[in-house]
Amino acid sequence: MPALKMATSGLQHVAAMYAGVVAPPLIVGAAVGLSATELTFLTGACLFTAGLATFLQTLGFWKIGARLPFVNGVTFAGVAPMTAIVASAKDKSDALPVIFGAVIVAGVLGFIAAPFFSKAVRFFPPVVTGTVITLIGVSLLPVAFGWAQGPNPMADDYGSRTYLGLAAVTLVIVLLLRRFTRGFVKQIAVLLGLVAGTLVAIPFGVTDFGPVADADVVGFPTPFHFGAPQFQLAAILSLCVVMVVSMTESTADMLALGEIVERPADERTIAAGLRADTLGSALSPLFNGFMCSAFAQNIGLVAMTRIRSRYVVATGGGFLVLMGLCPMAASLIAVVPRPVLGGAGVVLFGSVAASGIQTLVRAGLEKDNNVLIVAVSLAVGIIPITAPEFYHAFPQTVRIVLDSGISTGCVAAVVLNLVFNHLGRGRENAGEVTHPMEAGEDLTAVPAH
Repeated sequence: MPALKMATSGLQHVAAMYAGVVAPPLIVGAAVGLSATELTFLTGACLFTAGLATFLQTLGFWKIGARLPFVNGVTFAGVAPMTAIVASAKDKSDALPVIFGAVIVAGVLGFIAAPFFSKAVRFFPPVVTGTVITLIGVSLLPVAFGWAQGPNPMADDYGSRTYLGLAAVTLVIVLLLRRFTRGFVKQIAVLLGLVAGTLVAIPFGVTDFGPVADADVVGFPTPFHFGAPQFQLAAILSLCVVMVVSMTESTADMLALGEIVERPADERTIAAGLRADTLGSALSPLFNGFMCSAFAQNIGLVAMTRIRSRYVVATGGGFLVLMGLCPMAASLIAVVPRPVLGGAGVVLFGSVAASGIQTLVRAGLEKDNNVLIVAVSLAVGIIPITAPEFYHAFPQTVRIVLDSGISTGCVAAVVLNLVFNHLGRGRENAGEVTHPMEAGEDLTAVPAH
């Protein structure tokens, strides 16, 4: 694409995932008790490593990188165990080195396991992938709703009419741009909506330009700034579990994106993509970053804009690296109010769910087996969203998996597909067509798919 279109499209990807990248370091850094300066440094380091991981995923080399339009960044799945590591540390200054050591080990082990993990791709037919893609979108929507209510859940004005109004205005702007414009303007409707929403927010005092004024022009994430990595078994085991969860979600994300860009992700592509994820995670602590994973929210942007070029996303990775090296540049994105991000997020994340529904349409839902697979898997995957404390009695290490609706829904869909469509009489009955809630009828005229 021409340079200007490449840059604006890449920046749109950064805008869509920025909040997700900076949230984990802000939460963990606050738990450690970092100063404002150190917290800015940690956030910049995570942006820098996210850019490097995105390069690995989009451009790749050798057998590393899915070479799909994927943005990589800090996975939110690691926040709970990392804060648990901080809480258990006798000296808070040792917490980050312990986390970095655990991430390195988990990344190396994940890299070794990637080709074996990728063989699970044959267990992901459309009935499974469609369910998982739908769950990805549905699981992300609460994030957008949270953004729409404001930056601080503890504040008195959280969920105020002003915040919700700004989110609604941004959503309407994006929809109007998508409806009444054409060509490239239509493709960058989300980015334009974010800019317009930010401008609208200025009179309400919601837009804060303070981060730009206070940020340094140049900064570099000095290797091992917080100390040399330390290796503790409990922390390593905890983040290895997170790595398994992350690899499961990345596999689902690659399958989803492959469907959207009409280049289905095969076993080889998934193995290469998982190698990029895990290698990026293993290298990230060198520059004071955390575990990296593919970002599902950017799938919605690809689905909506239909810009499928991996080089556009690689350009976004370049912006992330630039932000990591230039704190002032990073602060420009930070100016966008959280409610404005929430309004745009409704479109982005809803597009992911819609893509999953499109895949399910091709999954043969006229077969009662497939309807039951989708019904139960969606129910299992939605549990952490609708009942966040459902698994409160389980150990924390187990909850890392159970509290991820994408992971539990994915596992449920794979297992149910095996039971109903492959094992025993399931293979013989896979073509039977009945309504799941009624007695079987003679529907032999309906072709099996």
